[in-house]
Amino acid sequence: MLKAYYNIDAIEAGLDEVGRGCLAGPVVAAAVILPRDYKHSFLNDSKQLTKAQRLELEKEIIRESVSWAVAEVDNVEIDKINILKASFLAMHRAVDKLRIRPEHLLVDGNRFTPYPMIPHTCIIKGDAHYLSIAAASVLAKNYRDELMSNLSRQFPHYGWEQNVGYPTVHHRKAIVLHGPCSYHRMSFKLIKEEGDQSVEETEDLGFL
Repeated sequence: MLKAYYNIDAIEAGLDEVGRGCLAGPVVAAAVILPRDYKHSFLNDSKQLTKAQRLELEKEIIRESVSWAVAEVDNVEIDKINILKASFLAMHRAVDKLRIRPEHLLVDGNRFTPYPMIPHTCIIKGDAHYLSIAAASVLAKNYRDELMSNLSRQFPHYGWEQNVGYPTVHHRKAIVLHGPCSYHRMSFKLIKEEGDQSVEETEDLGFL
């Protein structure tokens, strides 16, 4: 079972983001403050959960959390400031939207741009260790998956309802055939060069 908190003496918000490795769409982050005594038997890293589990968990997280928020940085901003800065900016925006100001931020990953006047702790694979980060990963992923599914109706060629913007073989082939659209990240390598044997980035799909 995941841990309920890192700092028991502070109002703690878990932060996580999804979509860093995508070729299209925004990077999305969530911030969640859970009750200190919150427990859950199967809340985990969103990539380890089925879509049905994530949707069910979202209802509970929204109902039981002290405060929660989701925010995004779109592809245009990503191209301007780079994906790493955009990921941190999305997290900052999520914290901005919380109706209760946290006293400590628990951040998934190993790097973070400090949020003004709030200390933070980075936890590698934090969504597999702390409930608040796992809850944030669920909310962020559900939000982004739905957004990309909706966009796929407008741009059906790319298969976003399945790959949610990640660089799958189908997605890259569609870019070659139809070109990029207004939601693609033009600063990214959209088309693989001949002889490039790198593995497709599908780590964060989890759409089944």
